Amino acid sequence: MPGTPLSANLRCGRRRMGDRCCDDDIPETDVSNATPPDRLPEKLPDDPMQLASDWLDEATAREVQRNPNAMALVTLGADHRPSARVVLCKSFVADPGYIVFYTNYQSRKGRDISANADVALVFHWDALGRQVRIEGKAVFSPPAESDAYFHSRDWGSRLGAWGSDQSRPIASRDALVAQIKARAAELGLPLEPDAANPAAGSPPEIPRPPHWGGFRVWASSVELWVEGRDRIHDRAVWTRELAPADENEFAPTAWVGTRLQP
Repeated sequence: MPGTPLSANLRCGRRRMGDRCCDDDIPETDVSNATPPDRLPEKLPDDPMQLASDWLDEATAREVQRNPNAMALVTLGADHRPSARVVLCKSFVADPGYIVFYTNYQSRKGRDISANADVALVFHWDALGRQVRIEGKAVFSPPAESDAYFHSRDWGSRLGAWGSDQSRPIASRDALVAQIKARAAELGLPLEPDAANPAAGSPPEIPRPPHWGGFRVWASSVELWVEGRDRIHDRAVWTRELAPADENEFAPTAWVGTRLQP
């Protein structure tokens, strides 16, 4: 609708098509826990990662969505085809500036990262009107870090890391369950006969598979976005260089920030 403020178009939380909402029959979203649009600091901070971390902490504390630590991860494989999926941020380390997620290293994302370490991440909290875009280099987490997180997972998730060949085809879900049970038997793990659950008694320890662990995404570019009325959003981007220090670490330069037009 020409001349209609963005806030009016977004009251129902849905995209407009011409002068009518494209899905008028869908109930309105509950935004009672939303916050009014805010702004980036007039003087941009020297380091964007701390502000991004604060935003994640606020989204988590206010429970603005089921998984506030969900982030889109984009990779580029050896065939130069992009691939996107949503993963969970398990650690946001503002200083020195990396994000950690965990996965099967033999999955598509794992294979993509092995071919090309350049990745992109996006956090989006619609109820807060905020978004964080991060670009950087992905490297393997140190084994001790992966071990510690793996052993914090529930027993079934640890077994699933052995039982599922992530991203590989399988004939049916029954075949997947049978495969998980077979892998459990190979590991000497007693299961209940009708389910992939540990048999009665204390569940035995499950070691971390060598093909499963963490990735650290070291940020080389961070864009912070705050929703603005009439689509006059607040945006700024910071960049820095990453010099390899060892197999898990980089020696970054100082951040350089600048505002962007919406």
